[in-house]
Amino acid sequence: MARLIFEQLPSKNVICWTTMVSGYANCGELEEARELFERSPVRDVVMWTSMINGYVQFNRFDEAVALFREMQIRRVKPDKFIVVSLLTGCAQTGSLEQGKWIHGFMDENRIPIDCVVGTALIEMYAKCGCVEKALEIFYGLREKDTASWTSIICGLAMNGKTVTALELFSKMKQVGAKPDDITFIGVLSACSHGGLVKEGREFFNSMTKMYHIRPKLEHYGCLIDLLGRAGLLDEAEELIKKIPNEDNAILVPLYGSLLSACRIYKNVAIGKWVAKQLVKIGSSDSSVHTLLANIYASAEKWEDVTKVRRKMKDIGVKKLPGCSSIEVDSIIHEFFAGDPSHSEMGEIYSMLDRLAKPLLGLEKNEIEIEGC
Repeated sequence: MARLIFEQLPSKNVICWTTMVSGYANCGELEEARELFERSPVRDVVMWTSMINGYVQFNRFDEAVALFREMQIRRVKPDKFIVVSLLTGCAQTGSLEQGKWIHGFMDENRIPIDCVVGTALIEMYAKCGCVEKALEIFYGLREKDTASWTSIICGLAMNGKTVTALELFSKMKQVGAKPDDITFIGVLSACSHGGLVKEGREFFNSMTKMYHIRPKLEHYGCLIDLLGRAGLLDEAEELIKKIPNEDNAILVPLYGSLLSACRIYKNVAIGKWVAKQLVKIGSSDSSVHTLLANIYASAEKWEDVTKVRRKMKDIGVKKLPGCSSIEVDSIIHEFFAGDPSHSEMGEIYSMLDRLAKPLLGLEKNEIEIEGC
């Protein structure tokens, strides 16, 4: 309807063009957005931002960077919202070199690092594993809002820096910054990584008692993961039963977390209970079925293993291949388990062969590498 009105306008200013480009980009219709973007007689910085943000939002980061470079060639001065969008893309893809380049671009063009930009930088460096750099950015901020504190706490938790994350959370409360629901995801994740069961319970309970924040599925997931890692499977099971919800399908990730703990601690009883819940839901998630089969296998219940695998086959569940990625010379390389299609796979296999032989103490030609 918007496009129909747009096409019927006798004259269109840059606001009209930008609105249509933004509308298409926000809906993921990026080809239509780009077609209008190229047709527009005038492009302001808001239109460039809308197009770049659309590419980032729908995981087409390479095209976002290419458009940003075109923007530079055309000497359009970017604002902070464009660099925030690009830094978000770097965080999503783990593109550390691109992130460093954008950070350098900001310094060269004197784009100030306020709370918004600083938060994006913290998130980018933390998700790329550069914890010290993330802390440097955080401590360098003149003003810190809730998003800034949350970003560094979540980043530290993600990288296993439990003590520092909780220290900063304590400091956040001391300076009067109010934590939100995302802050508590970081705090509970830190407790999970550090095995701090007592503290995790206290933080979870304080959400409603002290801050009037209603726990979401993510918070329950963090606490269940914490309890599962500690072997408190009965408590984790009771917690899942208490989660207020109308759609049991949304609990599948939580069941998966509990199943993973059941596999580690070889708890077949709770594993069976989870299996019954998954049957009721009709879940086709491959990971939970695979975990259940592994639990039965660890308990040498081979008949049950066969039943689970037959069930997977009957309902058409397929195990998704694992995927990993690495950035080399600013290029992201993705590898899927059992997929030999990478252009340099021959050299990769050769190097793996050279590395594995001395490590395993095997003679030449004794190693056969079947997959990546």
